[in-house]
Amino acid sequence: MKDDEVFDKLKLSLRLDSNEDDNLLRLYIDTAEGFIYGAIGRDEDYKSFFEIEEVKRMLTTAVIAQATGYYNARTSISNIPMSPVNLAVNSIIGQLRYRYDSFMEEQANEN
Repeated sequence: MKDDEVFDKLKLSLRLDSNEDDNLLRLYIDTAEGFIYGAIGRDEDYKSFFEIEEVKRMLTTAVIAQATGYYNARTSISNIPMSPVNLAVNSIIGQLRYRYDSFMEEQANEN
């Protein structure tokens, strides 16, 4: 994933104009990527899966959604209850897990 592209899209989605939180946003992007790749699986033998255009778009969307959740929940002082489960991210992860499993199965059958 192109870090600057994801970073710019995250800032746009959060409607942030200042550079005040840039370091924090980059940390959230890295953490979100680790979370999502960990949830899907990332076998070096099947890394070409993550180069499929549709998969890249889904990953970018999931990273932005997860990083947005981290950003919005960054303070514990709030009257608004926060849900620890991001339904959009969970939905995308479920789809990507299925596609990844199918991809690995296809690759194994070809070999």
